[in-house]
Amino acid sequence: MLILAASAYEIVIAIHIMAVVVAFGWTFALPVVYVVASRHDPRSLPVLHRVEYNVERVVVNPVLVLVLGAGIFLASDGHHWSEFFVQWGLGAVIVIGALVGAVMIPTAKRAEQLARAAVESPPSSAASASAAGAGAPAGGATAGAGGVELGEDYQRLVRRLNLVGSLLSLLVLVTILFMVVKP
Repeated sequence: MLILAASAYEIVIAIHIMAVVVAFGWTFALPVVYVVASRHDPRSLPVLHRVEYNVERVVVNPVLVLVLGAGIFLASDGHHWSEFFVQWGLGAVIVIGALVGAVMIPTAKRAEQLARAAVESPPSSAASASAAGAGAPAGGATAGAGGVELGEDYQRLVRRLNLVGSLLSLLVLVTILFMVVKP
């Protein structure tokens, strides 16, 4: 028979850490995924955006609730509510949840729609000729194989996803630092 030598606090802190890894670990690979996809097969971008917002909806948001619940238990059990790192963590959870729901998911859905429209419509002959003549896309309007033209609206959405996603990743890292260092 297995006997646990860990307290409830230690088990919940392990769950708390695992939840953070599950919710946010994958997001650090997204920039690489999108660069590879856009350079090698931009026709994959619509499905990647769909994967992105579905993971945010069915993994990140529910696991964020688990992070919050475990954090509440840990702060209560350890009597840490007045400490900065707890306040910071609570604020980070609220900001992350709000930005994922209000910015990341709707922006990724719209990016999917625009990328799908670009994949399904043939490129204009002028854009194809200029991209072929220049050897590289002008302003990011045409990407990769198959002459998929990703317009300025799509590029604007991708910049928003990159900016907000990078800020969220930074917030996660700073929050982990504060949880470990406890300033």
